[in-house]
Amino acid sequence: MRIPLGFLVIFLLFSLNVVRAQVAEDCLNAIPICNNTPVNGGTQGYGVDDFDNAPESGCLEPTITGYIESNSAWYRFRTGASGQLGFNIGFDTSEDWDFALYRASDCDSLGDPVRCNFFDNSDEDAYMGVGEDPTGNTANVQYEEWIQVEPGEDYYLLINNFSNNNSGFSIQFSGQIFETNPNDALDCSIIDNLLGAPIAACDNETIILDATTTNALSYTWYTDTGMGYQVIPGETAPTLTVNSSAMYRVQVEMPAPPNIISEVQVAFSIAPVTNPLADETVCVENGTFDLEQKDSEALGAQDPATHSVSYHSSQADADSGTNVLPKNYTITSGTETIYVRVSSLDNPRCYDATEQFTLEGLVTPDLNFDDQVFICEDTSGELIGELYPNAQYTYQWDSGETTPSISVTQPGDYTLTVTNTTGGLACAASRTVTVTVSDPPLISEVLIDDLQTANTVEIVNGVEGDFEYRLDEGPFQASPVFREVSPGMHTVTINDLNGCGTVTETIIVVGFSTFFTPNGDGANDYWQIVGIETLREPVVQIFDRFGKLLFVMEEDYLGWDGTYNGIPVPSSDYWFKVSFLDENEQRVEAKYVNNHFSLRR
Repeated sequence: MRIPLGFLVIFLLFSLNVVRAQVAEDCLNAIPICNNTPVNGGTQGYGVDDFDNAPESGCLEPTITGYIESNSAWYRFRTGASGQLGFNIGFDTSEDWDFALYRASDCDSLGDPVRCNFFDNSDEDAYMGVGEDPTGNTANVQYEEWIQVEPGEDYYLLINNFSNNNSGFSIQFSGQIFETNPNDALDCSIIDNLLGAPIAACDNETIILDATTTNALSYTWYTDTGMGYQVIPGETAPTLTVNSSAMYRVQVEMPAPPNIISEVQVAFSIAPVTNPLADETVCVENGTFDLEQKDSEALGAQDPATHSVSYHSSQADADSGTNVLPKNYTITSGTETIYVRVSSLDNPRCYDATEQFTLEGLVTPDLNFDDQVFICEDTSGELIGELYPNAQYTYQWDSGETTPSISVTQPGDYTLTVTNTTGGLACAASRTVTVTVSDPPLISEVLIDDLQTANTVEIVNGVEGDFEYRLDEGPFQASPVFREVSPGMHTVTINDLNGCGTVTETIIVVGFSTFFTPNGDGANDYWQIVGIETLREPVVQIFDRFGKLLFVMEEDYLGWDGTYNGIPVPSSDYWFKVSFLDENEQRVEAKYVNNHFSLRR
């Protein structure tokens, strides 16, 4: 339900300076219109109520006059093509108008409207209609969805004034059918008039009204600008050249009555002028260029509320107003010409598309050199930055150098800015290289799990970095853990992926029980080492927690029974070491094998 704007009773007494022949007092006298749509229509009085005191017609409801119509005008039209159809009804933002569109060929069977607006104009919009607000206002609630039409469909359009102001309105059709069928989107055969349909023209056009009639005796021309028809002195030819908005009438005197009287409305809209636009050079890295920022250049002093600016990729598109480029235009490298069209919102036929500008996309340097670089402690210098420079670019490091690449020996962040400059525009990109010292690998510990015939070995690296690991002559792997490792002698290798060194160690993998119970029950009475037989002349030394040597056993020994010089030692933890002969016949102590076990009684 709308909120009335009040004082509707004034409509019955209100007199407008409008073209009276353009006003239809009821549906039966609906004015036929076609492609050359009239502008500056108006309403005066509600005439005959065409709804027979109905409580509603679609979204329309009675006003405080008690009728659905207040001050109304009726139009009718017939479609000549299939496709998407809309229209824009323009009016003063201080006024409140409604409309209803009926698909019908007879006023006696209008049915419900197919599109309807009964909202108040509290938002002070300048347009209502079907399709899209020509100002681009997507929040305008006074717009209904496009209508899909087929050839030969008849429509009645009611335009009703709801406010206490009434300065007239304009109608302009829109939609896809006016692109596919610009000359016959609407059927003009419904207009039977000597002077033809109402004419919407541009003020840079010359309009010639032709009343030529066979056997005519004389012609008298009249004009009405709102004060009634007045004879145009001296105009007695069958044609009349006009250049101002008004109603025009011709009286053709015939040899026998009746004489012919015909009227036509001619409405001129101001023809826009497209002002010169400056060429633009922009950086491609921005992705898009906002064409809307060129609107003010194109319009100059012209009012943006009554004009629209569109941009096109060809002169033909600009002339036809088709294939409009999006305002948020995606730019590419190189130069292209953008063609500009300034159109009147009241009459899109009034336009100027004589100007264009060039849009040059300047490439922003693409920096893809490594931004993570590792150097070794003893490096003599590592080259960082752009190794394949572009001779057209300039290079600037934050450390002061102006070369594409520099040699570094110290860790830190180094930022390179690369600039492409053309015509005073500089497109720049920066990239920071983080230089890190990569420490050589260090085996700090080897962890052996399970301590059985198939063991798990983990190499503990004493430094952080990017490394790979290898057991014996096997392949390198990212994980420092190796599984299913057999007892015996093995080599482990750590390699720095940044090229800062490799370390290799020989390790001994042996298995042993973590505890034993020498209580004479025949189960777990001896502590033994599994796999010691894989070593050359191995020797195992067992110590108490104070470092006292308690027992020495060799390869063929049964194991330790938990005694020292024949006397049982107490329950506690004990430590052991393993030594063996290496390939040089030197006795060495097995690294990373210095573990302990428990004796339980």
